[in-house]
Amino acid sequence: MQNFLFYTATVCIWGSTWIAIKFQLGTVDPMLSVGYRFSLAAALLLLWCRICRLPMRFSLSEHIFMALQGVFLFSLNYLLFYLAELQLTSGLAAVIFSTILLMNMVNGAIFLRSPLDKKVFAGAFLGLFGILLVFRPEITSFSLDHEGLRGTLLCLLATFSASLGNILSARNQKNRLPIIQTNAFGMGYGALLMLAVAWLTGKPFTIETTSLYIGSLFYLSFFGSIVAFGCYLSLIGNIGADRAAYATLLFPLVALAISTVWEGYHWTGSAVAGIVLILSGNFLMLQRGKRVRPLDRGVPFWHRLPLLQKAHRHQPP
Repeated sequence: MQNFLFYTATVCIWGSTWIAIKFQLGTVDPMLSVGYRFSLAAALLLLWCRICRLPMRFSLSEHIFMALQGVFLFSLNYLLFYLAELQLTSGLAAVIFSTILLMNMVNGAIFLRSPLDKKVFAGAFLGLFGILLVFRPEITSFSLDHEGLRGTLLCLLATFSASLGNILSARNQKNRLPIIQTNAFGMGYGALLMLAVAWLTGKPFTIETTSLYIGSLFYLSFFGSIVAFGCYLSLIGNIGADRAAYATLLFPLVALAISTVWEGYHWTGSAVAGIVLILSGNFLMLQRGKRVRPLDRGVPFWHRLPLLQKAHRHQPP
């Protein structure tokens, strides 16, 4: 039941954040808005940790892995997607991002030694084919010219970055790093990197004081970052990075459902067929089997690295 609630919350929140993101566009550069978003999220999480007196002392190697998770999951992937969508539509970006399903399977097998699950693979195939049908108009109108190719490559790099962030979160949870504190530090490190890139590229540090911008910033920081990432990364620890990543196919459907009401989106036969395939794949992927939790399998390769063997302070004796 807990996993179902985490899954539902992740899909619903990330499926609705596009409205808040639209309110962020305008005066403030998107790169800075992302930096502000995760800075605020990190500050709120750190305040919560302080109020609840959660343990906050971690070793250098643990901070390194927190920072890596923050860079790949809360910073670099957002920056690359921002650059990619200058050449691609959001629909095409959603299609390319859906390949995180396969990337998580491969990266999980390489870095976490998680065996490939046939049900997960079959469910991923159905879901990927379904998402292609949903965004068929954007795909058929796509031209692989110079800008299109550049946008596609950037989007693939962004997806790969997010996948590495997922695997790093699984690794951190395996080593008993608490999710709340890890997210707090990780979002802080990611926000610092994003703001540093904005400063180095000469972006003007401005902020819009309208109620829509401030309100959407708080929504994205609290619900879109703290709550959604908390639920999603908990899912990675509970059901594995491969199964958890299927949520990335469902939240575009929530966005389209909202768009139907707010913007008059018209559903096509291929879109409906795609939804049926996505939901079928989701049902297949989440079926329980005789399967050991991914985080309990194997010994990841980094345990053999001398510098990083110290990152086990939170493991029980």
